[in-house]
Amino acid sequence: MRTLLAALSCAILTPAPSAPPAPAAVHVIRPGDTLSSVAVRHRLRTADLRAWNGPAPLRIDGLLRLTPPPTPLPRWRTRVTTVTPAEANGDPARRCPLPARELRRIEVRYLGFDSRAHDGHVIMHRTLVARTQRAFATLYRWRFPIMAMPPAVVPDKTVLTLGYECRYVAGTKRWSQHAYGRAIDINPRQNPMIRGTYLDPPNSAKWIPRTNHHPGMLHAAGAVPAFTREGFTWGGRWTTLKDYMHFSTTGR
Repeated sequence: MRTLLAALSCAILTPAPSAPPAPAAVHVIRPGDTLSSVAVRHRLRTADLRAWNGPAPLRIDGLLRLTPPPTPLPRWRTRVTTVTPAEANGDPARRCPLPARELRRIEVRYLGFDSRAHDGHVIMHRTLVARTQRAFATLYRWRFPIMAMPPAVVPDKTVLTLGYECRYVAGTKRWSQHAYGRAIDINPRQNPMIRGTYLDPPNSAKWIPRTNHHPGMLHAAGAVPAFTREGFTWGGRWTTLKDYMHFSTTGR
């Protein structure tokens, strides 16, 4: 009986684990959208949309919340730290082309697909710190969502927005611009690389029609200028292949 009473007491006094917050209902801004047209489409009041989303500009590819936020979106922030050789290159036998002293970890706040603020980082060449910071500050101001950035733990690396990686260009022995810290991939799943029938990541067929506007997709009239204004070129404008996730300062 005493054991039963103790078990009942624990069941009563121990709170149940809280469920994760439900994803916010959102609308992805498309060409021609206005705050009033979005309100009519979703049977909402324009004043409510304005209150729930704050003074953010109505930018193609950005997200509009369709429900009240639990808390106001915090201010954007960033920080820069150095990178150790182990973090940069891992196995010295790989002979990566760039020493760690030339790299910086750029910590940034970003908007997640859940329409909440998260903190992540990208590693880039030290000379690109300010440009990278400005680009991510613009994405945050435009309410463009990032699926995940390190140090997020995800089961599938293809959803990560990444900068520096010590790797070759796929299918070659030529160093990628990522290996020099001069390229960054934004939301790879939603912005795949397409070469003929080859698709990378391979599970991205849903996002091949680029006239669609799903969360995290990049379009020339939408989120792309956040980087191109900072001197990055966009792989979505290449002719021999399309690499919609890819931005670099070298055009490669």
